[in-house]
Amino acid sequence: MEITGRLVADATVRAVNAEKNVTGFRVAVNRRYRSQGEQKEETAYIDCTYWRGDKIAPFLTKGMLVQLSGFMTAEPWVNRDGEPMASLRFRTDEINMLTPSAKKADKKAAQAGDKKGVLKPSEQFN
Repeated sequence: MEITGRLVADATVRAVNAEKNVTGFRVAVNRRYRSQGEQKEETAYIDCTYWRGDKIAPFLTKGMLVQLSGFMTAEPWVNRDGEPMASLRFRTDEINMLTPSAKKADKKAAQAGDKKGVLKPSEQFN
């Protein structure tokens, strides 16, 4: 399954155990459609995880357009009132950055001596 959307915040890294970290981020996916002749748009916010490593996290910055490949999982949980709930999470296998990172990738590229300022993290991290 593939989804394309914009990151709504910078990615974060969380330790799962002493040996494993997971990169988490949220993307906004827009859907445009026509209803009764009127143009409408709705946005779905999707929580995503990337288990292949955490070195990509500094490159995933708010506002970036990304294309993700992976699959959806349902995660049950209990709310404050004790009611069972469920949320969907996209388990990302591959990340394709369609726009450059707003902050950190440009800085990293400059440090690496890349004169164009183009960094292709998907080739380095997948």
